[in-house]
Amino acid sequence: MRKTAVINVVGLSSRLLSAENTPQIFQFMEKGGRARISPVLPAVTCTAQATYLTGTLPDRHGVVGNGWYFDEECEVKFWRQSNNLVKERKIWEALREENPGFTCMNAFWWYNMYSSVDYSITPRPNYLADGRKIPDIYTYPAELRDSLQENLGRFPLFNFWGPRTSIKASQWIADAAMETDRQYNPTLSLIYLPHLDYNLQRYGNDFPGIGKDLLEIDTVVGKLIAYYSERQANIVLLSEYGITNVERPVHLNRVLRHHGYLAIREERGLELLDAGASRAFAVADHQVAHVYVNEPGELEKVRGILEAVPGVEEVLDRQAQRQRGLGHPRSGDFLVVAAADSWFTYYFWEDDRKAPDFARMVDIHKKPGYDPVELFTDPSDPLVSLRVARKLLAKKLGFRTVMDIIPLKAGLVRGSHGRIPDSEEDYPVFITNRAELLRGGQLQPTEVYSQLWDHVVS
Repeated sequence: MRKTAVINVVGLSSRLLSAENTPQIFQFMEKGGRARISPVLPAVTCTAQATYLTGTLPDRHGVVGNGWYFDEECEVKFWRQSNNLVKERKIWEALREENPGFTCMNAFWWYNMYSSVDYSITPRPNYLADGRKIPDIYTYPAELRDSLQENLGRFPLFNFWGPRTSIKASQWIADAAMETDRQYNPTLSLIYLPHLDYNLQRYGNDFPGIGKDLLEIDTVVGKLIAYYSERQANIVLLSEYGITNVERPVHLNRVLRHHGYLAIREERGLELLDAGASRAFAVADHQVAHVYVNEPGELEKVRGILEAVPGVEEVLDRQAQRQRGLGHPRSGDFLVVAAADSWFTYYFWEDDRKAPDFARMVDIHKKPGYDPVELFTDPSDPLVSLRVARKLLAKKLGFRTVMDIIPLKAGLVRGSHGRIPDSEEDYPVFITNRAELLRGGQLQPTEVYSQLWDHVVS
């Protein structure tokens, strides 16, 4: 067996790779080999990772998006963390069965809690009774949490997601992966570096806007390449999707509300989506949305409404989803795919004054859909920095303070993913220092599993 590091550089595509933009990654690629990966549908984090790590499509592993409608609870939930949600055997479980000495470390790939990996590190904030959110991590073994944060400092959660994102989060993850490797020397290391995801969604493929980010992630990846090269490891750089330019947010839930399908509860003068009581509703996830129809007799009417929405490219019913590897009970009655220039919001209110309190906050668990606007503060507010500083100070002093700093301006978003891109230049990539192990210049998403297997057993 060969020590192997798999470095997941989120958002990396051929379009972004060059000697100027990413010199160390480009040099690594030129010395080794690369292939494109045909994206899984939907091309989003949790689905792509589950596909890579099980070698199966969503119809088998069940991860139909970053979130979905949990019908037994009548609730939409995003960014769950239990590995039990992935219903197929993972690559490390299969490798361990054949090679009892095999071990695996997972640094921040998703569904990392209660996993069967030997060593795991994943974000897990502490939510205090006074309303504060304290950055923290969950690890296995439990003592790894303390040793990492003693040596590296507290995990910079607020640089991992939200308006303050920066290279600090990816650098911390890389350092934590190397520190864990020094302690335990796992056979397979899975390392997640999300940095490119941020400004690519803010600005799209605008090289003046993202040039600094490309060089920053290139530096972090370069350090990992040097570290694992010294240990004679096989090294794989891969990504889950490429991000493409968008300019049109599409509000599917507002459309369904206009046609009388949404159930809305009003509390304290603010509105909440009541998914369990709705006749139909959309769970938006970047450029795809699962639409659940609670009244089977309304299916064709809902399909017609969705197909007529500007910015909708495809409406896949359950039969069409089965043909695309998405035939799982967690999927919606329809999977809606956006046009190339569009993406889907979760917005369901029609009057911003009635938007729920969490809409103006970074709150990935309460929102019934993905919200990239959490990456922004309001650029038209000249006092926003002062407001943020005042709220942070109040929190530090122990006062209950709502961090309502996120604008309700979906038009700010300039990059998205989830659909299959029109150009292969925007496909995810697979780059290796073992070019002889590559099986052609284009991989199916399920073939990533066997490619990783070959790197470990070669």
